[in-house]
Amino acid sequence: MNAMGLGFDDGGMAAFADSALGHGLPSEPAALIASAGLLRHRPEQALPLLERARALAPRHPVPLIALYRFHFYGHDLERAKAAGEDALAVARTALGPDFGDRPPTDDEARHDAAVRFYLFTLKGLAYLNLRLGELEEARLMLGELRRLDPGDRVGGALLAHVLQRHEALAAGLIDPAEGPGAYPAYGWGPEVRS
Repeated sequence: MNAMGLGFDDGGMAAFADSALGHGLPSEPAALIASAGLLRHRPEQALPLLERARALAPRHPVPLIALYRFHFYGHDLERAKAAGEDALAVARTALGPDFGDRPPTDDEARHDAAVRFYLFTLKGLAYLNLRLGELEEARLMLGELRRLDPGDRVGGALLAHVLQRHEALAAGLIDPAEGPGAYPAYGWGPEVRS
């Protein structure tokens, strides 16, 4: 997968894959993130450090992950979602314009850091949309995740089952006293269209 014309050549793609694992972050953004970590009890001081790290390394996933986690664990799900959307765009650019024309191979879904970063980010955004009550957006993301990860290598199927159960409860199709229902241990199960 080549991202020529989008700021990533084959070498840039390899660098992004390494950066998705935390490698290649310049020292100044790394130090800012480390300092912000020491200030978790002072979020008003930590956030500007994370934002500065992002500005210094805008195409590196680590500052985006740090911002996502900061907002997520601070219960600011809207801002966590915005950071996740930025991360998805960065990963999409790194993967190139042809990514998604076909689902990644099983090997890519299991071992390619950039592909896995994209898939896990998509899953995280689906989860945030569920938490925010944006069910249609969650459904779209889960549909795309199912298309790209039919083998459920990143575990998005459980979120799809949670959404299906929520909608079945809301429609009165199941009794809430039934308990959580039979979530599969692994895999997407039959596709349900609403």
